[in-house]
Amino acid sequence: MVISLEDRHRWLFPATLALFVFVYLALAGKEFAASRFAVRPDLTNLERAVRLAPGNADYRHRLGRYFAFVASDPQAAALNFQAATGLNPHQAHYWFELASAYQVAGNPAGQREALEHALLASPTAPDVAWEAANFFLVAGDTERAFHEFRVVIENEPPLAGLAMQSCWRASPDTDTMLRDVIPASPDALLAFHGFLMTRKETEGAIKTWDRLLQLHQKFPANNLFEHVRFLVAARRPDAASAAWEQTASLLDLSSYLPTADNLIVNGDFSQDILNGGFDWTYVNRNGVRLLLDSTDFRQGNRSLSITFEGPGISDAGVRQLIPVHGETAYDFTAYYKSAEFQGAGGPQIVLRDAYTGTPLFTSEPLNDADFWKPVHAKLATSATTNLLALTLERFPAGSPIRGKLWLDNFELSPATAADSKDPL
Repeated sequence: MVISLEDRHRWLFPATLALFVFVYLALAGKEFAASRFAVRPDLTNLERAVRLAPGNADYRHRLGRYFAFVASDPQAAALNFQAATGLNPHQAHYWFELASAYQVAGNPAGQREALEHALLASPTAPDVAWEAANFFLVAGDTERAFHEFRVVIENEPPLAGLAMQSCWRASPDTDTMLRDVIPASPDALLAFHGFLMTRKETEGAIKTWDRLLQLHQKFPANNLFEHVRFLVAARRPDAASAAWEQTASLLDLSSYLPTADNLIVNGDFSQDILNGGFDWTYVNRNGVRLLLDSTDFRQGNRSLSITFEGPGISDAGVRQLIPVHGETAYDFTAYYKSAEFQGAGGPQIVLRDAYTGTPLFTSEPLNDADFWKPVHAKLATSATTNLLALTLERFPAGSPIRGKLWLDNFELSPATAADSKDPL
């Protein structure tokens, strides 16, 4: 039988299409079978998956992980990870696993090379940066280590503390850390500041705070309160006062700054109490209730009312720290009003040296005043006094007391030249 050319052309396309479909189905079936084998984490099935799909990097990677974590064969693991990176060099975790296999196999040169490739593939991945940083640190390459630890701090905040600790052990120097390790962001600088405070690195904490302020970015006020508390405990009220003044405008706290005429912050209680820094602070005491009272005040719009209703009271739990100068005379004024006091003595205003506890002024008991009554005093600091604590204390301490007290218009100012000549 003779087949015409026209008949040949008619059958050529269907035959070609059928062949294409057959090949496609065969390849698809092969890939499907490989994928089914690959999900079974045993050696036989993983090897079948690799044979059926030798160009699939993921199957090679899975086989490498089997040798690394199940068979404990770092050499075989490395060979399969190498194959995976060859098939897909853009997956950082392939290089990362290869570096780990080289580490177990005792091949530091291979480990370094694999880590370098991992960093190129994913320069900001914190897990890769962490591994690379520790490798470079052990190898003595602190510059590269610090660079990678910086990546960790930027991208994985939960690891920031460990990263800082590792770098600090290698180079315990604040300037180096701020230059090479700590990113210029509020979160990173505050984390480093906290790190330094736990180590009582006072000068380092001050430098870090200055760097934080240079960013001109807001952050929670509690960080300022912690900084002031830390510096006060370190006996650096000068630095604490400077930080308070420098940070106030940034955090919208300018109304809580002392003035030349009054060193007491928020002395008329017109502002909300911050309970931190150089504003009033308070702790809850049993038998004492504190309230900003807008129904009874001397000037402004409210006063501080304190209700005493029980035994065992030594102080009202409210105080303010006031930076002062040594060998300086000051004028102090406050106003109070009281009602229905019962018990011996009464609450008294006390100004003490915040560090030695030495009293510079103690008022008379603040009772028996149904009208606003002033408290005036002149006091002088010693050469070593640079911080006062203004408190309200109970004398005699611990004895029962009941009643209510209002306080308002606290002022402390340097005495005038004429006043300073008067004997105190």
